[in-house]
Amino acid sequence: MRSPPETSELDTPSRILMGPGPSMIHPRVLRAMSTQALGYMDPSFLEIMDDIQELLRYTFQTDNEWTLATSGTGTAAMETAIGNIVEPGDTMLVPTNGYFGDRMGKIARRAGGDVVTVDAPWGEPLQPADVADAFDEHQPDVFGFVHAETSTGVRQPNVPELTDIAHDHDAITIADCVTSLSGVELRIDDWGIDAAYGSPQKCLSCTPGATPLTIGERARQKIQNREEDTGSWYLDLDLVMEYWGDERNYHHTAPTTNFYGLREALRLVAEEGLENRWERHLDIAGELREGLQSLGLDPAAEKEYWLPSLNSIEVPDSVDDTAVIEYLMNEYDIEIASGLGALEGDIWRIGCMGYSARRQNVACLLAAMEDALEAQNFDVDEPAIEA
Repeated sequence: MRSPPETSELDTPSRILMGPGPSMIHPRVLRAMSTQALGYMDPSFLEIMDDIQELLRYTFQTDNEWTLATSGTGTAAMETAIGNIVEPGDTMLVPTNGYFGDRMGKIARRAGGDVVTVDAPWGEPLQPADVADAFDEHQPDVFGFVHAETSTGVRQPNVPELTDIAHDHDAITIADCVTSLSGVELRIDDWGIDAAYGSPQKCLSCTPGATPLTIGERARQKIQNREEDTGSWYLDLDLVMEYWGDERNYHHTAPTTNFYGLREALRLVAEEGLENRWERHLDIAGELREGLQSLGLDPAAEKEYWLPSLNSIEVPDSVDDTAVIEYLMNEYDIEIASGLGALEGDIWRIGCMGYSARRQNVACLLAAMEDALEAQNFDVDEPAIEA
């Protein structure tokens, strides 16, 4: 018989999380998650689900009836949206300008879709003219795009132009809003987005495990008119919505504690006000961007499509990006991340999201980054923080 392993009581280090996610969890969210569990059919728990739906409609800026929290991480919500909307034989258009556009394509292929691409360099947004050309060439049934590309720090501007092109071709649009939801302006209904998913652990400053998702009427009709069931029973929205909707039929055991945290995170959004929250992220990230520039570090994304919640910063030729990341972690308990995919080693990704988007965190990071750069004999232009 195996002996029990020796483990100590959990004691995690205290970090300032300024990477691409997770962000620092708001204390109120932690308190909410410490409350006692309820049964997944308890009337009080069903009221919590109702609250989540209404708060998500506000946060997404939508009236969509099918608005819910997927039981799973952001990728589960991505797979829910794509796997339910894309049918075998459908053509889905996806972008090539980032890691998560590529992931959209991988999921669509597993759903039986034929995947075609619209191209743009990594670190740049899609151009409407290129999207229009791709539609004329491929006539896709579904168009997926990334509103906030976590791998590059690029925000997709001109979203209504892209959705208009798609709708002119009778296509359904799916938007990846993982790193933009509640931190960057996002208007699902006004911008004509048919389906969108976010993330709890980024600008919402919650824990992964219950992920925002909204499905508009055009996408809903396509799902309900499928010729065959979606390949995933667990993520089948027709079945899941019987639990989230009026029927309240059991489908799977909901992650109750995660729902508690998400509800509180969304309450914080509503209390602050969406426009105020967008402005806070813009202001605090602007101070971060200016402070890094004062050290001699250049932003990788142009100001016109810069993503305030995820700042991509070019790594100078004379600097070891990994050494800086390790220095910040070991000496200051600050987390940032390297580039992902095609930009690995070329950029740092510095988050400014939710509860992490505070001036004291930016000040700590700038002082620590100056120290880390000087440790590699990099001549900073001027101190980011005056003594």
